[in-house]
Amino acid sequence: METQLPGSWLTMKDLPESERPRERLIQHGPGVLSTAELLAILLRTGRRGENALHLAHRVLQTCGGLAGLARTPAYELARIPGVGLAKAAQIQAALELGRRVAAATPEERPQVRSAHDAYLLLTDMADLEQEILRALLLDTRGRVIAIPTIYVGNVNTTLVRAAEVFREAIRRNAVSIIIAHNHPSGDPTPSPEDIALTRDLVAAGRLLGIGVLDHLIIGRGRYISLREHGVAFHTP
Repeated sequence: METQLPGSWLTMKDLPESERPRERLIQHGPGVLSTAELLAILLRTGRRGENALHLAHRVLQTCGGLAGLARTPAYELARIPGVGLAKAAQIQAALELGRRVAAATPEERPQVRSAHDAYLLLTDMADLEQEILRALLLDTRGRVIAIPTIYVGNVNTTLVRAAEVFREAIRRNAVSIIIAHNHPSGDPTPSPEDIALTRDLVAAGRLLGIGVLDHLIIGRGRYISLREHGVAFHTP
């Protein structure tokens, strides 16, 4: 028997405007939305007794998060109660567009000019139940080369080795990187271990000739840039 989430019987119109994903996207931009909220916009509707947002949460849980959703064939998505072939096709189309952006020519690759630009490429990390460390690898013009996952588990200076962090950056000839990791608790406040790790990576980057531009800590719907907060980076 399925467990019904609290409030799942409410339609999206029953929710306050401040809690409706589509209205939040229009007012604040897509970067503030969780992965489940973005998926709810694609789904548009739920099913009897379950609105689109709760259906989105259930789809992500069934598939094992965004990465699992990306690997799930359309016919398997369609079997999830409340999804069906039409919604499965919409999800697959959106995922394919994301893949094509990632594989675009250098001129079409996303360009990162600020911490917020970087955060918009990493918003799926807000919903992950396990702590992970990723790196945005950038070329000379700040365009994204790749966004590899470097580490899964407790992210701190005693466990994360600089060699692992910079390996892909060296292999792909990146000139700079932005480090990001999530706090599954939802609170992006940096810990002393986060600050120590950042200092170590900045120092290692100087030795390797690869600039560490920032370290983002991602929580639920918000993030903290250590550089913008003047933590672990020398101010100009």
